[in-house]
Amino acid sequence: MSTNDFNESPLIEHLLELRGRLVRALIGLGVVLLALLPFSRTLYTHLAMPLISQLPAGQSMIATNPAGAFFAPLKLTFFTAVFIAVPWLLYQAWAFVAPGLYARERRLALPLLGSAMALFYIGCAFAYFLVLPAVFHFLTTFRPEVIAITPDATAYLDFVLAIFFAFGASFELPVAMVILVLLGWVTPQQLREGRGYAVVGIFVVAAVLTPPDVVSQLLLAIPMCILYELGIHASRWLMPRDQDKTASS
Repeated sequence: MSTNDFNESPLIEHLLELRGRLVRALIGLGVVLLALLPFSRTLYTHLAMPLISQLPAGQSMIATNPAGAFFAPLKLTFFTAVFIAVPWLLYQAWAFVAPGLYARERRLALPLLGSAMALFYIGCAFAYFLVLPAVFHFLTTFRPEVIAITPDATAYLDFVLAIFFAFGASFELPVAMVILVLLGWVTPQQLREGRGYAVVGIFVVAAVLTPPDVVSQLLLAIPMCILYELGIHASRWLMPRDQDKTASS
């Protein structure tokens, strides 16, 4: 067997392992999707409740597109399946990359991965149970009486998914800060000193990611400021002791 054959063998093995992990991930996602399909209408009804509860009695959503009433619940079901299957998908990714990591990297990666996943779920739950009802209450309360709110089913779904992604991703701030510290790009001391700039940046990000109303902007900016403080403490706790002493000196 030639030297090239020896060099190509590990690459082929990695590609086969990657293919196997992708197939397992897709199969798991498919199983969850099939299990959720019978509940598509129920899922959409629950998702619409934050807005429906704020509309006048007897008023509901419309579908400006003839196929919207059919595809909107299916689209929601798919994203719900991805949402539920995230632990399985991340496990497959972890099983693929873990053998190439050092022991310390594996010890740090697992808590960071679990924290990132938990924070994303918390951000989405925060958006559904607190942000959406508050935003829709604000928008429907201050609308002129001559304007009737007739939300489109597909547009509403896109709006809510964008809110979920914005809050889920924004709640990852402490994990991102810890990773930056572990990579040596910043120190906890620099994060503390830059707190004022960070607060300004957080409010700018909140204004960009949320609808143009004060309620949703504050409901995103205030938790992010709290999470920034948590990120400082977490990064200092996880920072290697030798680097911590060097940074403090």
